Amino acid sequence: MPCQYNITFSSSLTSSNPDTDGVLVVGKYADLIKLKDNTESIKCKFGESVTDKIFNKGLEQLSADTSDTVELWFKNFTLATLPAKYSHHNAPMTPHALSNIVKCASGRSLKESIVVVCSREYAFALGCAIGRVFPLYQQKTTTDKKAELSIQFLFSNSDNKLTSEELKCLQSAVDSIRLAGKIVDMPCNLMHTDAFLEEIRSVGKDLGITPVIIQGEELNEKGFGGIYGVGKAAIHQPALAVLSYKSSCATHNIAWCGKGIVYDTGGLSIKDKNGMPGMKRDCGGAAALLGAFKATVEMGFTENLHLVLCLAENAVGPIATRPDDVHTLYSGLTVEVNNTDAEGRLVLGDGVAYAKNDLNANIIVDMATLTGAQGIATGQYHAAILTNNESWERACVSAGKISGDLCHSVPYTPEFHFEEFTSTVADMKNSVKSRSNAQVSCAGLFIGSHIGFDFKGVWLHVDMAGPVCKNERATGYGVALMMALFGRYSMNPVLQKIAPSFE
Repeated sequence: MPCQYNITFSSSLTSSNPDTDGVLVVGKYADLIKLKDNTESIKCKFGESVTDKIFNKGLEQLSADTSDTVELWFKNFTLATLPAKYSHHNAPMTPHALSNIVKCASGRSLKESIVVVCSREYAFALGCAIGRVFPLYQQKTTTDKKAELSIQFLFSNSDNKLTSEELKCLQSAVDSIRLAGKIVDMPCNLMHTDAFLEEIRSVGKDLGITPVIIQGEELNEKGFGGIYGVGKAAIHQPALAVLSYKSSCATHNIAWCGKGIVYDTGGLSIKDKNGMPGMKRDCGGAAALLGAFKATVEMGFTENLHLVLCLAENAVGPIATRPDDVHTLYSGLTVEVNNTDAEGRLVLGDGVAYAKNDLNANIIVDMATLTGAQGIATGQYHAAILTNNESWERACVSAGKISGDLCHSVPYTPEFHFEEFTSTVADMKNSVKSRSNAQVSCAGLFIGSHIGFDFKGVWLHVDMAGPVCKNERATGYGVALMMALFGRYSMNPVLQKIAPSFE
């Protein structure tokens, strides 16, 4: 039966009894084989059931090259290897393979422990990979079991105890990944815009920050034509929600803008019966940035950090936006709507303009489940990134490999692609003329146009429509990426150490 897991990290290995407890020991073969004939460091996991001889024999049976598992004591004690090889566009410790192994090995007991054998620098990515496997949201009537899962590390290159700062960072990251996943997994009858606002208020309360919320007709009155136009037909009204963390030593104003479409019918350009299921996940960008903001602030941050979430339900109704309608966005630019199903860029156009104009942000990141074309361009594992800054482009790709939230760049060439939005009656249309001309880049450029292509600061767009879920469950994609990418501004030494270079 499905379990609800409480996940904690242990500073060192704790004792287990495989007669009653589930134990998974996992790592690359080169790290695991170092334990052969030297089992003292792992012996506390054996209980009375597994001997040194059984453990060493299990190690001998493992594949040195590919993912492999060996059961040492029924299904309660498992040895597993991660792939030895990886391509240069993958993360070195192949965290996605770890997620698959953990998913297969979990559910054996109400008390489980996972021991990851690795180099210390990979603990963040691998800890996050395990957290992604255990969702918080579950409505199965058979879910009546609560399980305890302890994640432990055995380092092959340093002292084996996790420091207090490492424990704090890993726990905060995993809790935030699971929070983001919960929001994405919940259907719109539960996670509508008002419920999302309650999640924002809850995070704000935990951090001692009161959110600024503009909702319903007030959006229209204040010029947020994109957010209002997308969500005005829904019972639960659209909203712009802002959480602002201020640092006394700040030299940057950083804004994270998330697309929070709690459900996307396509509007009057309605999706078909196969295209609509799953559209509860269209709030994945906002959910990820809420989780990332919570974890980042908890770790301490040296810069001003603003979270701007653009929430709406793209509903069908008598006052829904029609194709041919013209809206004025917060940037002051007018948009002729030729596709109501291209709504994410409309709400984010307002969000990034607010970040620039009202928050004076000089670093703006927007994150969104923006296009189906993203999955075609960069796949189900890599988000597509688009940016006006090459250093940030390289750093973001590096942060993806460091964190396990992989990403890959798409062309930034407004001079080639923005003409796709040409309108005869407004400043632009909201959907492209040609669907075969770099759709992912074009969609991102629409958002970027509302801060201007002459923007002197950094703008980074993350389209994570593919990586937002796997096998119909949210992955919490984006939390770890943002924590790693902005680690150089963190007060937490773990994030400082893994932060990518911006050279």
